[in-house]
Amino acid sequence: MNVIKRIGIIGAAAASLAAAGLSTAPMASADTANGCTWPRVCFYLTDADWNSRKPTATYKDITSSPQNLGSRSRNSEWVFNSRNDDGALLYYAHGGTLCLAPNAIVDNNDWVVTAIKIMNSPSC
Repeated sequence: MNVIKRIGIIGAAAASLAAAGLSTAPMASADTANGCTWPRVCFYLTDADWNSRKPTATYKDITSSPQNLGSRSRNSEWVFNSRNDDGALLYYAHGGTLCLAPNAIVDNNDWVVTAIKIMNSPSC
């Protein structure tokens, strides 16, 4: 076998192995602020949950109407929107709302958040 033919076979084998390696490589996962993985809106019931980077609940679906929050998200101290292009409309017990912009954080203090509506737009 001549040298040129041998180099061609080795090159083809190397390219085949490289392609196989790329097709089986694990997908990278995006991790954003305080343990909230993209593309989610994360709720933290307490300051301790926020500081330990452990969301107590997450929401990711765009919905046509508000989703009532469960016991792991209702009355959360902190909310983080890890989405890059979608706003999250937060509903409060006192009747007010807040548009949480993409990649924004809110400290609710004494306000009781009761529902969320993730929008297909950065503004609510």
